Amino acid sequence: MKIGIDAHNLEGQRTGVGRVLISILQQWNKFDLPQSIKFILYFKKEIPDDLELSDSIFVKKLLKAQSNAFFVHWLLHRAAKKDNVDILFCSGYVAPLFYQGKIALTLHDIIYQARPDLYNWPSFWDKILLKKVSRMAAQKAKIILTPSEFSKKEVLKHYQVEPEKVFNVPLAADESFKQITDQNKLAEVKNKYQIKDKFIFYVGSIFNRRHLPETIKAFGRLAPKLPNYQFLIVGANHTSPFINIDGLIRQANKQLNRPAILRQDYLTGQDLAALYSAADLLVWLSDYEGFGLPILESMACGTPVVTSPVASIPEVAGQAAIYVQDNSNIDEISEAIYRGLTDQQLRQDLIKRGLTQAKKFSWQRCARKTLDALVSIR
Repeated sequence: MKIGIDAHNLEGQRTGVGRVLISILQQWNKFDLPQSIKFILYFKKEIPDDLELSDSIFVKKLLKAQSNAFFVHWLLHRAAKKDNVDILFCSGYVAPLFYQGKIALTLHDIIYQARPDLYNWPSFWDKILLKKVSRMAAQKAKIILTPSEFSKKEVLKHYQVEPEKVFNVPLAADESFKQITDQNKLAEVKNKYQIKDKFIFYVGSIFNRRHLPETIKAFGRLAPKLPNYQFLIVGANHTSPFINIDGLIRQANKQLNRPAILRQDYLTGQDLAALYSAADLLVWLSDYEGFGLPILESMACGTPVVTSPVASIPEVAGQAAIYVQDNSNIDEISEAIYRGLTDQQLRQDLIKRGLTQAKKFSWQRCARKTLDALVSIR
């Protein structure tokens, strides 16, 4: 069986879709697979040099395109047809419009369909085409993979596809996310990101639905009575309508008369596990998520979490988080952060529960369920 894979999300700086796909591929690389199963990875601009995937199992092909649309709807279509793949696995919301072969599609969420008011539209054309292209891909796909029961229900509600073709396949924290107790390593990573002592943490693309302005204001209220704490924000600003996050940070730091809040666009995977471990609290609020991987990663590193009891997040966090009921209520956010930092009994309870919660999820199980779903296509 030949399984073609749209692998362009593995290129460049990997965020959600790319991180999920590489985790699945790395697990497949460890499996004792039948010789009949081969994977063809299709790339857009470059073949990354950090894949570490067996050439006997994974064939890598560079199709050379600049735009995503040309790559997906023309070059990927032609390559999969020419290679006569049995299944084309499209792991990021869309599939070639005119491809007539069998398709497996991952829909991490369908916020653009279910809550377009919360979605950060990259362009005018995305606003016109994305919902239509994604719906068409979902309706012609042989199977659809979602990371949560919430997303599965959203797909069934908005796309009216057959329930038996939608598979809930939960994600997991990578094995590299674990408690780091080496104080030298923790001091090194804090020094690298200009953290002087203790800090709270946010990581992920910055969208309007994730309420960074409110979190910044909430931390600003606390900072005078917690002078040894900083707030590190890591993520590119994709707010739309645009919010000047850096401007809010400068304003807050000026009022506090110290570099209390710091921001980076991106960091490496090795630093991420160390920063989770070094952080005293992850604050990760959202109005809508298909899964919420940073929550699990933080818990796996033994760091308590403040988050929101909405969408898929309770499936991920369970009883192991402090929940903020109103993401726009600065007083409530501030109180949740303060409790998460100062209530030592609560902190120890959250750390213990979080470690247990993270162990309920496994990339090995995710990869196995994904592969079982793919090979079940007839």
